[in-house]
Amino acid sequence: MLNEKEIIEVLKPIQDPDLNKSILETGGIREVKIKGENVSLKIALAQTGTGGQMKVQQDIVAIVKKLGADSVGLRFEQLTDEEIEQHRDPEQEAKSAGLLDPDNKVKFIAVASGKGGVGKSTVSVNLAVSLAREGKKVGIVDADIYGFSVPDMMGIEHRPTVEGDKIHPVERYGVKVISMGFFVEDNAPVIWRGPMLGKMLTNFFKEVTWGDLDYLILDLPPGTGDVALDVHTMLPESDEIIVTTPHATAAFVAARAGAMAIKSNHRILGVVENMAYFQSQATGEKEYVFGQGGGERLAEELKTNVIGQVPLGQPDIDENDFAPSVYAADHPIGEIYGEIARRVIDKKESQ
Repeated sequence: MLNEKEIIEVLKPIQDPDLNKSILETGGIREVKIKGENVSLKIALAQTGTGGQMKVQQDIVAIVKKLGADSVGLRFEQLTDEEIEQHRDPEQEAKSAGLLDPDNKVKFIAVASGKGGVGKSTVSVNLAVSLAREGKKVGIVDADIYGFSVPDMMGIEHRPTVEGDKIHPVERYGVKVISMGFFVEDNAPVIWRGPMLGKMLTNFFKEVTWGDLDYLILDLPPGTGDVALDVHTMLPESDEIIVTTPHATAAFVAARAGAMAIKSNHRILGVVENMAYFQSQATGEKEYVFGQGGGERLAEELKTNVIGQVPLGQPDIDENDFAPSVYAADHPIGEIYGEIARRVIDKKESQ
């Protein structure tokens, strides 16, 4: 039978990658729960969402399973500022600003919506893939910290690799991907407060080896909460695409996300009206199941234009190359996303 004392003992060699001290010494072992052969741990580190955290995560799971656990649940939180200061090496080298470096030429495009369920992540993923098909070097940050879905939508089944304190993102369909989903075990819920979310996003920009990118797509959480505020603060230069459905209420709520972008000096690149209609394969007739006009009204209110109307539909599923939300380039909806990508490129390169 596993017990707390022996679990803490095997965790002694695990070091906080930023402080170079044992997590036992830093007080980073916050909680140990044992239920039969299942172990749940809460671990505090100086920085979360880094390559170092991923290495710690992998090492802890391996060492506790070797001890006899059937499963290991992990939650991470940040050490307090006082704890970090107490254990910090004063000669620690400052980290690179990465994508936040003012000299970096990457073009940021945040994809936002006023509410959930309008297909914002589907638009983000297919825009990123379509830009890559146009020959652009593209990355995507799944910034929907609580509702991360990009890895699953793209059919990604493995995690980023870690080298030192750097994370090498997963690449699929020519798009480099980073997501909160890579940092949790067994689809566990993320129970974090606002300030920690902002630090996680900062680390996504700083700690990931993105290389030279033309475009970085940010799949924002719906609404105007902490993460959206952090993105607007971090990125003084960014464009935004607002996603809505034709329904009047969805467009009304989406206007708030657009207003937030304008107030923070982000440019509205355009509106994508998702689920714009359903087209019968038998007759070709269009049925406007969510009404009409929401996208146009939203674009008029935000003083922009509709850059795409995407119908209801589903990608063709290839069991050998599974990606449940990515449309092939020659799929009718994939062609629409291709047109949206080309409009985005034209707009960005004419600025």
